[in-house]
Amino acid sequence: MKSERKTEIKVGITTIFSLIVFLWIMVWAKNLIITTSDIDVRLNFDNVSGLEISDVVTVKGLKKGFVKDISLEKNMIIVSLSLDTDVDLRDDAKFWLATVDLMGDKKIEIEPGHSSKPLDLTKLHRGRFQPDLTSVMKIIGSLDVDITSMVKDLRATLSTLNNFIGDEQVMSNLKGSIKNLNLLSSGLNTMLIENQEDVKRITGNTADLTESTNEFFQENKDVIKETIVNLNSVVLASDSLIFKINYLTDETLSGNNNLGKLLYNDSLTVDFTNSLKRMRKLTKIILEQLKVNGIKIDAYIF
Repeated sequence: MKSERKTEIKVGITTIFSLIVFLWIMVWAKNLIITTSDIDVRLNFDNVSGLEISDVVTVKGLKKGFVKDISLEKNMIIVSLSLDTDVDLRDDAKFWLATVDLMGDKKIEIEPGHSSKPLDLTKLHRGRFQPDLTSVMKIIGSLDVDITSMVKDLRATLSTLNNFIGDEQVMSNLKGSIKNLNLLSSGLNTMLIENQEDVKRITGNTADLTESTNEFFQENKDVIKETIVNLNSVVLASDSLIFKINYLTDETLSGNNNLGKLLYNDSLTVDFTNSLKRMRKLTKIILEQLKVNGIKIDAYIF
């Protein structure tokens, strides 16, 4: 009886010890933290790329917490972190989702910041995603079609260039152009050397002309200013004269002055026309009398 009891006690102790070892291994493998962390930080990400609960949180590379919870709220991924109490986060702290190794394990890396204000733990903070090897490969895969098209275009361009360079006529023309350019450069150099004195003389004359012009303007600046003032006066007087002429023209066209009345008064025009008719009749009578017996005058003398 006692032997059976001892056996049961040994089995129980072994079982409890095995359970403790198993739990300790699980904690070590999953990076679980048994100690209580008082700092809770909530982040939002567009993509967590395989981040899991209990993944490590590091501050400047030092393990200081773990991922407490991951949830989806209004198309945003909310990640809750549990940090050690000695972590001092400032208002300009930055949070990165990074890859631990080539196997794709994730972690949250924190840059605590240097601001004088502490981080507001009641707010939701923005987390940034650092692309890993898998993300880079996806991007390269999406560019595969563009790269293939670029390579085809490059091959076509090189083929055209080779055909162009391989054309004997084109190469002959190109060599001729280069030779002519060399001859032109040589001739220009020779001309400059032969006419060096003339070039110096022209340069000196230009400098003298510039200096003379400057002296002329300096000596006559008062006269030039007065001329400009007089010219402005003439312009103002011309504007006034043009205004008066326009006013006279408007008055004449509207018939508000004597010239306008003379030109555009219908009754005056009719009277003038009748006077001309009478003058024509009188002239005709005088001419007829002169042809016959002279001018006959009937006059009443008072």
